[in-house]
Amino acid sequence: MTRRGETHRGLHPGEKVAASTSIEIAKHTLLSGGIILAIGTLTGLFAQKIKVPDVAVFLIVGMLIGPEVLGLIDIKADSALNQIILLFGASYILFDGGASLRFEVLKQVWITIVVIATIGVIITAAITGIAAYYVLGVPLIVALLMGAALASTDPATLVPIFRQVHIRDRVAQTVMSESAFNDAMGAIVTFGVLAVAMGTGKFSLADSAFDLFKQASIGIVAGGVVGYLVALFIAHEKWNFLAEYAPPVTLVAVLGAYFAADGLQASGFMAVFVFGIVIGNKDSFGFKMEEGEQIKLDHYVTTTAFIMRLFIFLLLGAQVDFALMREYALGGVTVIALFMLVARPVAVFACCLPDRRAKWSLNEMLFMCWTRETGVIPAALAGLLLGMKAPGAHVIASVTFIAILMTILIQAPTTKWLGGKLGLLEERKN
Repeated sequence: MTRRGETHRGLHPGEKVAASTSIEIAKHTLLSGGIILAIGTLTGLFAQKIKVPDVAVFLIVGMLIGPEVLGLIDIKADSALNQIILLFGASYILFDGGASLRFEVLKQVWITIVVIATIGVIITAAITGIAAYYVLGVPLIVALLMGAALASTDPATLVPIFRQVHIRDRVAQTVMSESAFNDAMGAIVTFGVLAVAMGTGKFSLADSAFDLFKQASIGIVAGGVVGYLVALFIAHEKWNFLAEYAPPVTLVAVLGAYFAADGLQASGFMAVFVFGIVIGNKDSFGFKMEEGEQIKLDHYVTTTAFIMRLFIFLLLGAQVDFALMREYALGGVTVIALFMLVARPVAVFACCLPDRRAKWSLNEMLFMCWTRETGVIPAALAGLLLGMKAPGAHVIASVTFIAILMTILIQAPTTKWLGGKLGLLEERKN
């Protein structure tokens, strides 16, 4: 017997409708996830067969299955699900990239990495902003805001490329490391210019430099501490009681490193990247996993990173706003051509040439000029600017979409070809 006003299942009519709606949303989300996973797996196989970095193919297929073409998936850019995928996916890919780096290589090129991830970002932003000012005719502050949003390269794109295309170690590791470190700088410069554009503050070089130093330092410490503890518990001779659970432990630790840094107002992406470096170089700390456990962990990380990659780039492609792109197509393509062929090469040469210790060759610098794709982080910054109703946000978002498409679809598929032409390809080590 039920009480008055209740259904036979103990729910009010309103609660019953809400429960039904929640179930339908859950079913739709699960279906979308299944479609993305199925299509992404087949796309990854196709990319492997034609020997093209899969991120470029994921992006194209994402555009085809998105709401503006086939309509198979429709997950909004500002939805919680999309933000979770971007946040965790980018973090995990960064961890995977960090784990592939080696201390002995980083010791040779750390000066270049620091300089190009800081001064290089400012150079790129300034040249791109000037190009946008003259080509698009937008106000100077809007042009500089666009340049700042576009200036950082994308580790979520570059890490997978160098997993698939085996380039000379020090070049690949410099590009991957710099792409992880320059995200914080890109965000700092963007919000510094935004404060001026919205009349809420003045850009201060000293304050920005201090903020960058704080974010980087705390991020490095947080990632280092989490990495050391995880290495201790999965690979120490006496304390490795979590060795059999290394895969889920690393999964939890990626989140732990990110939120430890984020909670301290630092770069979470920096933390997960450093966490990856520590795990990848745990032998240097005297930790060594049993061969079977190490192989199991490697397979797990590779598979999980692939799944994160296909979700990120299929969704990124599905969310491309064709109407917004068409509005500034010609001017946007011109600006991005200058961005790719002038701004980023100038930044690379200006930052690499002074590093006498690294002794970069011309071919190495030319390769680094080309492998500077734009992706998840600039897209996130453009989305934030739209949400904050920043001056010129629509034109910035439009040109950002164009930058993502041009750099990933032109630069990523030609990475192996260029590496071969410049004599930088190496045999894959087993």
